[in-house]
Amino acid sequence: MFEIKAVLEHSDSVRLSIFVMVFIACLLWEWTLPRIKRNQTRLLRWSNNLALVAFNSVLLQLIMPLLAIDSAYLASENQWGLFNQVSISSWLLIPLCILMLDLLVYSQHWLFHRIPLLWRLHRVHHTDRDLDFTTGARFHPLEILLSMWIKIAAVILLGMPVIAVLLFEILLNASAMFNHSNARLAPTLDRRLRRFIVTPDFHRVHHSDRPRETHSNFGFFLSVWDRLFKTCIEQPRDGHHKMAIGLPLFTDDKQQRLDNLLTQPFRRETD
Repeated sequence: MFEIKAVLEHSDSVRLSIFVMVFIACLLWEWTLPRIKRNQTRLLRWSNNLALVAFNSVLLQLIMPLLAIDSAYLASENQWGLFNQVSISSWLLIPLCILMLDLLVYSQHWLFHRIPLLWRLHRVHHTDRDLDFTTGARFHPLEILLSMWIKIAAVILLGMPVIAVLLFEILLNASAMFNHSNARLAPTLDRRLRRFIVTPDFHRVHHSDRPRETHSNFGFFLSVWDRLFKTCIEQPRDGHHKMAIGLPLFTDDKQQRLDNLLTQPFRRETD
């Protein structure tokens, strides 16, 4: 119990430290090895994308009574969930939980593309006309809240250990910044990595303005789910340098402002 409390007490500082390190690494990577030419200025995009991240962080603190890591602690304290009723070695349970959570994120992502009401929320992420590591955290607050409740429900029902949830949260945030980066990987390295994990070129296809490509490549960390469930497109039809990123009806600069990002799900696409 002491170990679980210690993990919980230091989880915020650990996550923040790793977030900052990955943030700086992706920034330097994009700066030194950019993959494709930008459509908009960094000032316009970063100021609004990061403002949305800050807004979502404050909202979570104000509204959510607990987060995924807190729910794992409660499940452990009260012996809730499947894994608290059976004996499984931590060496097996922790990677199993990470795999299950990654599959959950894949499945949720697929649903947010398939259900019209959820797509209206999720399309805020897709209306970014450029792709870089800040896009990895550009989500409407209602999508963030829904995603958190889905994750909390899964953690409690399965009784996932605190350390597994913490490791997954770190992995999810880091991989989101990595695979949204506008940075170049050596082709050979990309081919090898994308067999297992989502690389920037693999995920960029998902942000194409072509509907077939938009509704593909749903994985956030592991690419194996897209291959297993036949939702994988290896390369964009127009190539990475010629493909259009974003959604056709949201190309105006004003659509990238924070106020319009927050109200976008409640407006008609032609507004």
